Amino acid sequence: MENNNGNIFMSFITGAAIGTGLGILFAPYKGSETREKIKHTVADTTHDISDRLKHAKDELTKTAHEKKEAFDKKLDETVSNLSYKAEDIINALETKLEDLKKKNAQLHK
Repeated sequence: MENNNGNIFMSFITGAAIGTGLGILFAPYKGSETREKIKHTVADTTHDISDRLKHAKDELTKTAHEKKEAFDKKLDETVSNLSYKAEDIINALETKLEDLKKKNAQLHK
């Protein structure tokens, strides 16, 4: 079994060496030109990724701001509605208290 693994590894190394050799022989550009193209490609890709991340950040910030504004508006509406309801409850309790005072006054007569 070990011999088989050794053969597979040697086959892989041999294939990689042959592929590298053929790549060098048939490369359309000199090594310096290829390295320069790779460098530009990496720079362009880095710039593109940076732009995409900035755009995603801007969109996320915009969405978060919109959601915060919507939440604040809904919270204000809820507090306002509760305030009106609290006022209605207070008025009803004051009316009930007045009624109780009148009944109490009649009982004391």
